Amino acid sequence: MSAQRRFAIVTGASSGIGLELARCCAKDGFDLLIAADEAKIERAAAELRTGGVEVEAVQVDLSTMEGVDTLYAATRARPVDALLANAGRGLGHAFLDQDFAKARGVIDTNITGTTYLIHKIGNDMRRRGAGRILITGSIAGFVPGSFQAVYNASKAFLNSFSFAIREELKDSGVSVTCLMPGATATDFFKRADMLDTSVGTIGKDDPGRVAKLGFEAMMNGEGDVVSGWINKLQSRVAHVVPAGLLASQHRKWAEPGSAKG
Repeated sequence: MSAQRRFAIVTGASSGIGLELARCCAKDGFDLLIAADEAKIERAAAELRTGGVEVEAVQVDLSTMEGVDTLYAATRARPVDALLANAGRGLGHAFLDQDFAKARGVIDTNITGTTYLIHKIGNDMRRRGAGRILITGSIAGFVPGSFQAVYNASKAFLNSFSFAIREELKDSGVSVTCLMPGATATDFFKRADMLDTSVGTIGKDDPGRVAKLGFEAMMNGEGDVVSGWINKLQSRVAHVVPAGLLASQHRKWAEPGSAKG
């Protein structure tokens, strides 16, 4: 990869918001190291290379420490100018009805793998006194997610974590931005087995627009960005409505069979 160009890592970049974030980086002239746990990451890399930047793809399971180590080793010690930590998993249905291995996969991907990667790359950035980190949280992190309990809780962690480390790094030259989208038109709800729910069938935000807002916020060093005015309204409401009422309302959106045919 060209040592003259800036260098970015984007995780979960095979599709959806992650691929759109990678497109934003490529358009802005970043060389890229992109990662996902599926073979489609190679197809994404081939497309991104047409933008004139160098792209390396790694198919790796970022829910494991070993997977994160593999991704980190793929940097070949090249300084990372931007880390876009977007990899994540969702899971619908009531918690006690879920396969616990899948629930743990949500926790290990969204929380453990993400924080481990940020710890490794963030330390490198702090030593250099420069770098940008974008974490894909969610407005779901503001709401107790009945029938998405583990997923929403994982996003609550990421939202909180991003603000905390931003404060810790405020004088370091390293910026931390949290992108908090709402329901977005990706494969998320299909993968989470939520196509028979109200939230799985409603109109959704465009992932390209969501990614552009997040990328611009990261490049501007902003602390957070919520995509879409409806999502902004929902995030504000969540701060004043009792948690029990929020959980009850979420049930209407996420309970299996809630989709209106």
